[in-house]
Amino acid sequence: MATLQALLFDVDGTLADTERDGHRPAFNMAFAKAGLDWVWDEALYGELLAVTGGKERIRFYLEKFNTEFVKPDNFDEFVKSLHASKTDFYTELMAQGKIPLRTGVENLINQARQAGMRMAVVTTTTPENVTALLQNTLGADSESWFEVIAAGDVVPAKKPAPDIYLWALEKMNLTAADAIAFEDSINGYKSSAGSNLKTIITINEYTKDDDFTGAELILDQMGDAKSGFTVLGGTLDTNTLGDAMFLDLALVHKIFAA
Repeated sequence: MATLQALLFDVDGTLADTERDGHRPAFNMAFAKAGLDWVWDEALYGELLAVTGGKERIRFYLEKFNTEFVKPDNFDEFVKSLHASKTDFYTELMAQGKIPLRTGVENLINQARQAGMRMAVVTTTTPENVTALLQNTLGADSESWFEVIAAGDVVPAKKPAPDIYLWALEKMNLTAADAIAFEDSINGYKSSAGSNLKTIITINEYTKDDDFTGAELILDQMGDAKSGFTVLGGTLDTNTLGDAMFLDLALVHKIFAA
């Protein structure tokens, strides 16, 4: 029987509710700074989340929702500059402590660290965004707790392609049978499942209606002693969970072994 050796964490929506309260307003700030009248409200942003990656999301918006916009001749540089500006605003929001970690995340990461469990971040967001979130929630140098940070453009094909997970596993010299993934969205789940990783889903407001058929466990949150999780589905026999209220490292081991 395989032994769990690593926890692989998605970032946006999984570690924190960064999409609605971080990335979306940061995009809007970047648009305003560039003199654009674009405003991505919560409903529109939910539709834009069909595409992963910030630069890709801007392109998708212009292709589907703002088709009358006249693209400049240096369109690639225009998109790249907008996205860089958005990243600057996002890191500013993080530095202001605007976005906390989701319930139970810090507890699980701290337990894993204390137990010597290997950890990695596997995300489509930029490395700068990852660092900003970790440092402003877990503390200075907390990114060093993660053996690999697979982020941004390290692979050409972003989620839902499995490439980013396969890259992380290769860097860690592991196989999918050695690790478990934590995701929150259908694109993220397609990516982890496409890598043959067991996956625990914690939904959020944007992803609550996504189809996670095949995932080991679908929860509303990781939970803690004050606010327990609710099981929403999954292939796991719920007897495995016993009377557990929140996702700690011991329970993750049980889920992995089931």
